[in-house]
Amino acid sequence: MRQSRHATLACGGDAWPLWAIAGGFPASAGESVEHTRVEDPADGPVYTRVMPEQTLPDAPGRATKVAIVVFEDVQALDVAGPMDVFAEANKFLPADSRYDVALVGMRAGGLRCANGLEIHVGFGYADYDGQPDLMLVAGGPSLPEFQPASGILEWMREKARHSVRFGSVCNGAFPLGHAGLLDGREVTAHWNDVDRLTAQFPRARVRPDKIFVRDDRLFTSAGVAAGIDLCLALVAEDWGHEMALRIAKKLIVYIRRDGGQSQYSPYLSAGPKEETIVAKVLRHVTDHLGEQLSMEQLADAVSVSRRTFSRIFARSANMTPSAFVEQVRVDHSRKLLEETDLPLKTVAFRCGFRNSNQMRFIYSRRLDTTPREYRERFRRQESGSSWPDRAVPSVAAGVQDIRITPSPQRATAQ
Repeated sequence: MRQSRHATLACGGDAWPLWAIAGGFPASAGESVEHTRVEDPADGPVYTRVMPEQTLPDAPGRATKVAIVVFEDVQALDVAGPMDVFAEANKFLPADSRYDVALVGMRAGGLRCANGLEIHVGFGYADYDGQPDLMLVAGGPSLPEFQPASGILEWMREKARHSVRFGSVCNGAFPLGHAGLLDGREVTAHWNDVDRLTAQFPRARVRPDKIFVRDDRLFTSAGVAAGIDLCLALVAEDWGHEMALRIAKKLIVYIRRDGGQSQYSPYLSAGPKEETIVAKVLRHVTDHLGEQLSMEQLADAVSVSRRTFSRIFARSANMTPSAFVEQVRVDHSRKLLEETDLPLKTVAFRCGFRNSNQMRFIYSRRLDTTPREYRERFRRQESGSSWPDRAVPSVAAGVQDIRITPSPQRATAQ
């Protein structure tokens, strides 16, 4: 079992893990931390490099080399999102400590993105002689069917072997899989591609409902804007929470989104006149949300047998009926938590949970938070206050899927 990995920042006598505050990723327990003071030219706050010294051999005063690997038909936002995060970070950093970002492809020159945008790739992989500290593979709609050439796969293996960190945005995980870099690792990708990723690379441990996942030096993220979440977390790991927060504000994004990819499921937005089996079940569940719904009731609602219903629904919705009903309950409860001050017991009752404890358990499993903390975070974000006065981390042993939970003195029975 891996040790919990973190660097700490002293705040009013308490030591907070920076990754817990920022939603980023931790450094190895017991590692020394090299601090580099950086004055913001405009506002004057001091930033401190928090990466362990051993991961930055020439620190302080060393640029972080980033290689973003792109293939034909790349998703433009998978490239532009990370580049904008690092470009914003560079505005606050001295010249010798900035992120040095390069696009690397099969060959140098023009490359057409999936949306028609033309970008310039600075290096063909064979001409890129440097060793990146971070290698990220950008996604694209054709990557699940694409078989990269053996030359670039070997190049990726070599660069990953010697990099500080490597990973992917969206379905950029597929080229990593072809290079053998996902074997035995916990990973994620865009929700639409996780089943294929699982089938194509059975030795990878795919986490379908995570926005981003770290397994040691490997970082993978969902699509498409999740690449921004990932890179904000990487900047937070390098330079601390305040730096990442300033970048998030400049880009008008949340520094850490709550919940997993299931909150973006297309099956929960069926129109009132749609007659698909999923739309019919959605309407029935919504109309009877406070009830305990059985498989027989759902089958009757669409006028088929239970056995036929289970088979057809799973094929159409890509999830079981019970998982779908649970997701609808969670979505409706989130809306009540966001828009009302109803007690948690009332929210649970109205949304069909057996009690508030069951709702809390399901929130923990699906969204990596509790109903109370979800409501508090939403209110903080609405009011412009991004962080609680005091927080402690909650991390699963091994691979770190990270969230912030209330400190013991704030937590109450839910």
